[in-house]
Amino acid sequence: MHLTHVTAAGGGRLAVREAGPLDAPPVVLVHGWAQTGAVWNLPDFRTYAVDLRGHGESDDFGDYRDSTRWAEDLKTVLDHTGPATVVGWSYGGLVITDYLRFHGTALINALVFVSAITEIGRDRPGGATGPVMRAALPGAITDDAVMAAFCRAMAPALPAETVAELTASATSVSHKVRGELFRRDVGSADVLKGVDVPTLIVHGTQDEVVAPAAAEYSAALIPGAELSLYPDTAHAPFLERPAQFLSDLKRVAR
Repeated sequence: MHLTHVTAAGGGRLAVREAGPLDAPPVVLVHGWAQTGAVWNLPDFRTYAVDLRGHGESDDFGDYRDSTRWAEDLKTVLDHTGPATVVGWSYGGLVITDYLRFHGTALINALVFVSAITEIGRDRPGGATGPVMRAALPGAITDDAVMAAFCRAMAPALPAETVAELTASATSVSHKVRGELFRRDVGSADVLKGVDVPTLIVHGTQDEVVAPAAAEYSAALIPGAELSLYPDTAHAPFLERPAQFLSDLKRVAR
């Protein structure tokens, strides 16, 4: 793995974790709330796993409530990588829809939404949450013990070592950033209807962080989208069912 930095609009630096063969299909990976690009491990691809602003090795800069900022951050990464398949986990799906709102599918070969929200705000169907998420908020924003409990509950079948890594990433994100990411109200129906690249939507049937209804909403709006529901899987399909997820990604990545 090689860590590089790209400079986003506004001057902040975004860390990008690059791995895999240079001649493999390029995949840009966008992590979820209070995580980092270190969560991903996808052999057989040239991966570019960004640390979102205020997370991991990226700078804490700018406005966290403005869709324009998130769109420009992802554009900065895609300008660095060139055309790629873009994968968004959890909050990463919202970052993707921010990008689509302003740039369409420019530089995107295919999309994969993983246990993802595509909207945020009260009664937004693309941001439907489950009981684990509702129980964690608002406590997990400022209380590291509540955040640790959330990391354990998001995917109960994960090994303790993996949960420890998720918890360390989550608690390294400042309380300010954790909170700012939720102080948004964004609808994305028109954006989703305009997607014109192959799209795969992966979601665990037992996800209690982002409700499966959010995936069904996105799949119904994105033309030609494929919805793949993983049975007996919670909020991290790529960690809980890595072989199945890798197989699915290989079908769409280009």
